[in-house]
Amino acid sequence: MSLTNEKSTEDIAHGIRKRVFLHTMRNNGGYLSQACSAAESLAFLYNEALHLGAPTLPPVPKPFAGVPSAHNPDAFTGAGYHGPFAPDYDRFFVSPAHYALVIYSALIEVGRMDENALDHFNKDGGSVEMIGAEHSPGMEVTTGSLAQGLSMASGVAFARKRAGDKGKVWVYMSDGEFQEGQTWECLSAMRHHEIDNIRVIVDVNRQQCDGAMSSVQELYDLPERIAAFGATCRSIDGHDLDAMRKAADSAEPGKPLVILANTSPFQGMDFLKKRFPRLHYVRFKSEAERKEMRDALAKELGVDMHEIEEA
Repeated sequence: MSLTNEKSTEDIAHGIRKRVFLHTMRNNGGYLSQACSAAESLAFLYNEALHLGAPTLPPVPKPFAGVPSAHNPDAFTGAGYHGPFAPDYDRFFVSPAHYALVIYSALIEVGRMDENALDHFNKDGGSVEMIGAEHSPGMEVTTGSLAQGLSMASGVAFARKRAGDKGKVWVYMSDGEFQEGQTWECLSAMRHHEIDNIRVIVDVNRQQCDGAMSSVQELYDLPERIAAFGATCRSIDGHDLDAMRKAADSAEPGKPLVILANTSPFQGMDFLKKRFPRLHYVRFKSEAERKEMRDALAKELGVDMHEIEEA
């Protein structure tokens, strides 16, 4: 739910891609393909699906205050950018922590964080981490190496259901997390306990740090496998907002809802095809290479001249 509601979900998705692009050019690297694949689903979540209160943390993130403990009253989690915890509000867990820059960009686009927040990105002593941790904006927990976010979110969802909370628990995942056994154990447990107040959106872009998913470990018929573990599974075009709206409203009693958002790691940035299959993190080997990508993507994204020069 946007704080301003002045932008369409389509405009927010475009803004996410544009912001990640400019940051990547200015910092000689970034998670561009994740912005390509995730922009629509994150724009949908923040602008339409999530029922959240106003942020409880400042527009420009505070420095890291240390890990939570009984002796550290200044510690905080990035969930403050999703507003206060309350029975009627939703909770949102981001499982693939390397999507952090895309999450920060989404928070900025919907008015939950100031654009100057990215000035603190990956800086010593800051909370705006390159790989999100529990204190990073939009992050409620540290999700480990990969595939631990769903288990933590399901525990919260189970507790909320038992408490009678009306708010849902939403989870954002990457398809690579289905190569991990913990994900399948969690799906089975959620079906057994009839945890049906959880909604999962999976970015199925078929890419991971070592290249194409199929070259590392094929997932085969993922919708059928998820359904076999007892979840309601909807497989959609992840760039089709109407399809996403319909899927998000199709939960069944007693089952978790998993939406497989099939996406392209080039969406909105066709020039990235030149980098395939090494798309996980884009770095530049020379200034000439950076300039070629900058000029090509700026044209695709409609970035104006003064923004190009700043990058």
